[in-house]
Amino acid sequence: MSTALDCKRSVEVEVPLDEVDKARERVTNSIKQRVRLPGFRPGKAPVSMIQSRFESEIRKEIIEQLVPQAFRERIEKEELKVVGTPDITDLQFEPGQPIRFKADFEVAPEFDLAEYRGLPVKYEEPTVTEEEVDKRLESMREGKADYVNLDPRPIESGDYVLVHLKSLEGLAEPIDQDVQIQVGGEETLSAFNDALIGTSPEEAKEVNVTYPEDYGQARLAGKTIRFELTPKFVRKKELPGLDDEFARDLGDYQNLAELREAVHKSIFHEKQYAAQQAGKEELIDRLVESHDFAVPEAYVDRQIENQVRAQLSDFAGRGVDPASIKLDWTKIKETQRDKAVRNVRASLLLEKIAEKEGIGATKDEVDREIQRIARQEREAVPVTRARLEKEGIIGRIAGHIQTEKTLQFLFEQAEKQA
Repeated sequence: MSTALDCKRSVEVEVPLDEVDKARERVTNSIKQRVRLPGFRPGKAPVSMIQSRFESEIRKEIIEQLVPQAFRERIEKEELKVVGTPDITDLQFEPGQPIRFKADFEVAPEFDLAEYRGLPVKYEEPTVTEEEVDKRLESMREGKADYVNLDPRPIESGDYVLVHLKSLEGLAEPIDQDVQIQVGGEETLSAFNDALIGTSPEEAKEVNVTYPEDYGQARLAGKTIRFELTPKFVRKKELPGLDDEFARDLGDYQNLAELREAVHKSIFHEKQYAAQQAGKEELIDRLVESHDFAVPEAYVDRQIENQVRAQLSDFAGRGVDPASIKLDWTKIKETQRDKAVRNVRASLLLEKIAEKEGIGATKDEVDREIQRIARQEREAVPVTRARLEKEGIIGRIAGHIQTEKTLQFLFEQAEKQA
């Protein structure tokens, strides 16, 4: 076997002649029982005739049986952990001779772990100010606002207006719906403001609206669309009072003080989670930087595919049809490679640390995640479990839990620095 500093390996394999002969006999008899030849009852045709007429089929089946088997036996003998599918070349298969072939493949990397406990990481417990609590409560009031229709009058800046919006040009999938617009609001495009100010309800108007390139809805970003705007109602926003009654309306709170305390805790946990996630990413970077080992191209290619799939899913979530995106895989591999190598190396390191520390996903943890997915999908738990098992996702769920627990272990062991 030839070896290299990377993960590529190559072996030359020979299948003994007696195994080839036995396989030829098995395959010939199998074909003999299956085929019908003129003048012979099923299974009664001479072996020589079968071998003559079906030479290529016999050869193909022998190769399909013996080559993978011989390769598996060889790698098991040499205790190699093969990654991906081997590339079989230099196949020699002549009558009266053993089968010989060469297999090129990749193996999982072998590496020693450097010190991973007590790694330095930037982190300090977050604080929550009263101003942050006030801002969150104000946002909650906004979410509970009522919009009261006013008597018809010309629209002014600051008004909330219910508008029927109909696209006339510029979109493959037209818009025809009612939307509420805050005239003069921070997020309202100036073209809408200019068209609506001074207009009265039921007074239709056409306007061209150019959306910025970074607009949140991908199907509108960078496009100029001609709309017909028809204001229907001018509205006044009424906010609920910030008092005990407001707190009770929101849920299981007796008074405003309890609500403020709950909001304070919620903001703290959000900031703590974000800070810990940033710290864990820093720990991953430190681990990767301190471990330099080759990773199989098969792993890298798979990671690139996962990264691209995640991006396409994100596009779909923003209203872009992934099928409409032309992918240049050569360019994608170039631009995504460094990130993919980093992520693969990180995954292998975390997996090895988990193995060394005995960290894994418990059955209860996997069950809880399945139950969470079932609630999210509004399915019965057995239905969700069966679907996830069929799709091979249960193992990935367990792997994700193991990764998160390993990162939490590393974070708890890390040396926190402000």
